[in-house]
Amino acid sequence: MAIRLGDIAPDFTAVTTEGTVNFHEWLGDSWGLLFSHPADYTPVCTTELGRTAQLKAEFEKRGVKAIVVSVDDLESHNGWIHDINETQNTTVNFPIIADPEKKVAELYDMIHPNASTTMTVRSVFIIAPDKSVKLTLTYPAATGRNFNEILRVIDSLQLTAKHSVATPADWKNGEDCIVSPAIKTEDIPAKFPKGHKVIKPYLRTTPQP
Repeated sequence: MAIRLGDIAPDFTAVTTEGTVNFHEWLGDSWGLLFSHPADYTPVCTTELGRTAQLKAEFEKRGVKAIVVSVDDLESHNGWIHDINETQNTTVNFPIIADPEKKVAELYDMIHPNASTTMTVRSVFIIAPDKSVKLTLTYPAATGRNFNEILRVIDSLQLTAKHSVATPADWKNGEDCIVSPAIKTEDIPAKFPKGHKVIKPYLRTTPQP
């Protein structure tokens, strides 16, 4: 069954390269980034896992824990980590789930039979501290993820979770935001003291809170 925005991310217990993980317990009060890879020892995945390791400080700054699933076994994962560290000049610093029976892959609908009956698609799930799914992305096997976009979305999700704003097209952290339509224009100054612009009655902007 497909996972929709707002759904509670399915819980699971799985063996990983950093020991057995009970997913919800492991997440704790953190945000979560769960994503899948078609198989070990694949070139695009190697670059992606290396990039995830390189961005550890950026994820930590945002209170995000990263975890990866691949349908290969633990021995394969451990061998692959050596290659990732060597070729990407980094150190893998997050758990990789061993999922040879495809339990997690099926739980999160990561097997798309018309693409492959055996390999997971490149799924991305961003999960809030309340365990609700806030974003889903699915990439084809040959297209690597844009990690700048993943960080941008996390920034937007965390901002909009705290303030009554939305983020416009191509928004980046620090840029103006859109005031929620639920807020009356006359109430904006009290809520957003940095100022605001009324472009249309339904389109009001304010500096990022």
